Amino acid sequence: MSEHEPGPVSRVQWEAWRRKSIPPVEDLGGGLWSIPVPLPLEALRYVLVYALELPDGVAVIDAGWDTAEAWDALTAGLGAAGFGVADVRAVLVTHIHPDHYGLAHRIREESGAWIGLHPADAALLEVRYDDVDTLIEDNRVLLERIGTPDEQARASMGMRRFVSVARPDRLIEDGRRLDLRGWDLRAVWTPGHSPGHLCFTDPGRGLLFSGDHVLPKITPNISMHPQQRANPLQDFFDSLRRVAGLDVREVLPAHEYRFADLPGRVAHLLEHHEERLEEIEKALRERPGADCWRISSRLTWSRPWASFDTHSKRAATGETLAHMLLLEQRGRLVRSGGRPERWWPPELLPGTL
Repeated sequence: MSEHEPGPVSRVQWEAWRRKSIPPVEDLGGGLWSIPVPLPLEALRYVLVYALELPDGVAVIDAGWDTAEAWDALTAGLGAAGFGVADVRAVLVTHIHPDHYGLAHRIREESGAWIGLHPADAALLEVRYDDVDTLIEDNRVLLERIGTPDEQARASMGMRRFVSVARPDRLIEDGRRLDLRGWDLRAVWTPGHSPGHLCFTDPGRGLLFSGDHVLPKITPNISMHPQQRANPLQDFFDSLRRVAGLDVREVLPAHEYRFADLPGRVAHLLEHHEERLEEIEKALRERPGADCWRISSRLTWSRPWASFDTHSKRAATGETLAHMLLLEQRGRLVRSGGRPERWWPPELLPGTL
């Protein structure tokens, strides 16, 4: 591990992540189980669904993609814990991305479980997954604004096939204590990765179920897109500082592996993004008046920009735009209108020299 990676709590999960394999179902003790559900994404490979034993069944945090492979893994994992899908009483969804929300509807159909979401994510469901024409048009306009080349500018909803829409039965507000007997589970609203992202904490056990908000190695994608809040990166910073102040012994994320030292991981994430802000500002000093796409292509990524597929480039430019908007808020960048939008450090804006 690098000096910035927090120590793994689960050696089994950590070794599986290093081997690029899927870890086993784990009994974490105290009525808590970790169930890996596979994803059709090489970079992530699985989502960790957590099963919480109740006197009359089990509650789950997140659900997995809506695929046959994911369903089989989820049902097998529940079986290893001594339960069937019919025993699920609640599905607590950290956020509405397909790998967390996709199977919630099927679990409810099989068990009658209630589904809980934060109101900010619940409000996005219809446009995101049902009446998508408006979202496709909004995405097309955004792609023009950031300077996407014509051959990559066709908006689509390719991830839609991994979700069947399930309206939540309960809206989970910030600070709400969940009615789950045997657990003192409380919701923590952590916008950034999505507008309604939720973490769940059990103070007595010292646990934080962090969803995608804090992961041990990967930096969560904080992108600007038509369904985001006005300044998602600032939201993310504020949310990170909020969870860093919780009394947490162990973090249970939705991907990778369980870990300790939440404050240290938060500090590293904040440092990483500040370095990214500086890199973007430097790139615009070298090429003032560039659009977001051009700047994105000049930044340091985990692999060469030229190797990115269209989806990866869009995710990357959305992340770059989120950083540029925060720099604009701080007074370190300004932009023009038009399509594409052009960006400058204020002192290099034409007419100010």
